[in-house]
Amino acid sequence: MPSTSQWAAFLLASLIFIQVPGPSLLFTIGRALTVGRAEALASVVGNGLGLLVQIVLVAVGLGSLVAASSTAYTVVKVAGAAYVLWLGIQAIRHRADARRSLDAAVPIRRGNPVRIGFTVGVTNPKTIVFFVAFLPQFTDRSGVVPVQVLLLGAAFTALAIASDSLWALAAGRARDWFARRPERLDRLSATGGSMMVGLGVLLLVRD
Repeated sequence: MPSTSQWAAFLLASLIFIQVPGPSLLFTIGRALTVGRAEALASVVGNGLGLLVQIVLVAVGLGSLVAASSTAYTVVKVAGAAYVLWLGIQAIRHRADARRSLDAAVPIRRGNPVRIGFTVGVTNPKTIVFFVAFLPQFTDRSGVVPVQVLLLGAAFTALAIASDSLWALAAGRARDWFARRPERLDRLSATGGSMMVGLGVLLLVRD
């Protein structure tokens, strides 16, 4: 098992990595602005489940293949970027939904937020590369490395869920403030959608 110093170094590196604006964080903020805190938090849970799938794949060696193969990496990157782009465009197209939902008996929903978050999380190439590059460095080679990778990855996922949830709550509070004048929600939803479109483009052009 990893030593105490290895755990400390890993947790510090994870916290730094999580706070750097990337697909998961920007996606969470965008969702909170466009559909509110509740669905953003559900998306955070889905994103965490997607990360767990990546961790399992890394533990069995598939993550190394994706990191080493430019073709596999590109496929994952393009798929994730296209999905985020689609979500952003939908948010812009349906920017009046948030305002209308204030007067509706049942809030308007566009897709299952857990499933949406899962898709973004599982197709995030940034975290695959991070897991492949860093997780092995904090393992004890004399132990069962795949099991240690799973434990480290689970700890990373817990930190990511906690951090993204705080961001979702903060962004959701800003959304509620704007909701005092419902017409502002149209611009707010368009802003969140534009943020996700920009993120999708960034994913496509980044190496």
